[in-house]
Amino acid sequence: MKILVTDGMDKTALAQLRANGHEVVEQFYAPDELGQALRGFDAVVVRSATKIRANHIDEAKGGQLRLIIRGGVGVDNIDVKYAEGAGITVKNTPRASSNSVAELAMGHMFSCARFLSIAGHTMREGKWEKNAYGKGFELSGKTLGIIGFGRIGRALGRIAKGIGMEVIAYNISHVPGIDEQMGMKYVELDELFARSDFISLHTPSLNGVKIICKENIEKMKDGVVFINTSRGDNVNEADLLEALESGKIRAAGLDVYADEPATNSALYSHPNVSCTPHIGAATKEAQQRIGAEIVEIIENFGK
Repeated sequence: MKILVTDGMDKTALAQLRANGHEVVEQFYAPDELGQALRGFDAVVVRSATKIRANHIDEAKGGQLRLIIRGGVGVDNIDVKYAEGAGITVKNTPRASSNSVAELAMGHMFSCARFLSIAGHTMREGKWEKNAYGKGFELSGKTLGIIGFGRIGRALGRIAKGIGMEVIAYNISHVPGIDEQMGMKYVELDELFARSDFISLHTPSLNGVKIICKENIEKMKDGVVFINTSRGDNVNEADLLEALESGKIRAAGLDVYADEPATNSALYSHPNVSCTPHIGAATKEAQQRIGAEIVEIIENFGK
């Protein structure tokens, strides 16, 4: 196969594809050039930077393109149904980055509870703010509400249970076995909002529906901590910022934003925000697993 890799890929996996006889081209294309470029490839591998929309698929029609692979969990940067309607298979790598994203979410939880981000920042400014940041709290004994209980949500739940947190979870469809097998209680969304000391969001993009909005924030405990490593467009950032200013939300850990690169400086510069630039899956181990899954998908394609 002739394969286009637009957003980078693990070097070992690239070498494996080439050793298996595939021609691999590593190149990023601007949106207005992408559709025509796709005509010359059998498969394209993207991460989050490249977006393949209906117009790109229309431009690629009549060419070689048969397979689109998203190296990662979500496929909201691809018009999946439109591609499949055009006879193009769409795959992703849902297993590869679960632990990495879950660990980052937990890292943001610790950062929010112990002021790790802002305290470190002030030290680099030559300050010693021990009194200001000496009023943190422990995670053990607190209740974590997980919205979206797929692979990442479950991985985070296991970590949280391991440090002594109570875990409750909500999913659009009830995940069988949460209560019995995992020791994590399934609840409806309003109950999760009311009971949680920490809320971590792990849903795909919901087509403009804002799970975190003024109406739902009002249902939360005062002083809740909010974590988002899923998709930025699931959050009304103006409502989140207002809640941070009022103290309704004590702190937020954010890896994803409505616009990326992030443009809402009032939000990501807020002293009670622990922020990272969409690095949830950016670990060596996750990239190796993603690469291995991509190789597996390509080698099994059409079998």
